[in-house]
Amino acid sequence: MRNLLFFLLASVSLLAQKTEVIDLSKSIKDSKNTIKTFTVIDQRINKDVGSVVFRKEQVNIVFENDASKDISNWFYKYNTGKGTEELVLLLEDLNISEDFKEKYSIGKLQLKASTFLKKDDNYYFVNRIDTVTTVSSRNTPYLAQSLAKKITLSLADLLKDSYNKRTWEFGISENELANYSSILTDKLEILKSDSLKEGVYKDSYSFFTHNPEPGFTIETNKKGVVTKAINGDDKKYISNFYAFVHHGVPYKVIPGGYVEIFRDDQGLFIEVKKEDLFPESNSSFIMIGGGVAGLVGSLVANVAVAAIDAKAAQKRRGMPGTYVSLDPLTGNYILPEDFGKSK
Repeated sequence: MRNLLFFLLASVSLLAQKTEVIDLSKSIKDSKNTIKTFTVIDQRINKDVGSVVFRKEQVNIVFENDASKDISNWFYKYNTGKGTEELVLLLEDLNISEDFKEKYSIGKLQLKASTFLKKDDNYYFVNRIDTVTTVSSRNTPYLAQSLAKKITLSLADLLKDSYNKRTWEFGISENELANYSSILTDKLEILKSDSLKEGVYKDSYSFFTHNPEPGFTIETNKKGVVTKAINGDDKKYISNFYAFVHHGVPYKVIPGGYVEIFRDDQGLFIEVKKEDLFPESNSSFIMIGGGVAGLVGSLVANVAVAAIDAKAAQKRRGMPGTYVSLDPLTGNYILPEDFGKSK
């Protein structure tokens, strides 16, 4: 009788726990067919994804089988494996949680994954995603479905961006994969050198490995604002580059201008506001020029503004910026959790 009662209670509990299966049906086709084999390494200690509550019932977000098998099957569904490269996806963190408020809740997705090309038993870093995404039940009551969809979209973007992204030249062994970030970061000259190479850097890889574009010199306008890079007859607007170093000071190119790059013991960072990185329109009425502080030991960005619209410039000066770190492996912005929110 006792065993029967336990079975009935367990059955009721299972019925109260619903599932949302992560739908891996979005196309992730490699149009150039560069990949021959694809492998997923799930290094998470806890293989569960997480759960949220819908109408007082727990909804578990799950893979149909498991992460390694499902993501691998997803890749081969859209790719024939007729290329030459061996692509590896390292799943480092995937967790969904829920924060309950008085009248609503916030679902939170933490996702970190990286891709590598495997060559002769060494792994060469390609790309990674390291993100935290939140969804409020005030905007969508279907938190589980929304968060599951965000997993799919994030992994799809990571894989599609990896097909054509530049591969790092530093190889690591399989035993070093768990610590790849610190191992690769330790190799970056830009984080160690006090003397920076003048010039323009076409992408984040060239900047962090400290290799400016050969032959280019920097051109400024009458106000001293950097506008172009010139190599003989080849003239390019500064907006075509990831970063540049002018008179020993590094700058990050952003929409509508550039800001100085600073360094502390945690790495490189800039001081910006949300509208600097994500402008509401494409009109570049503000040009952000250089400050006076150097790279080493500087903790506060001293930003000068040269603007066509004087009122916009005055408004911006009255709004303090927020420190935004630069990911040394991808060049992406690492945004603080309260970025863009009024305090």
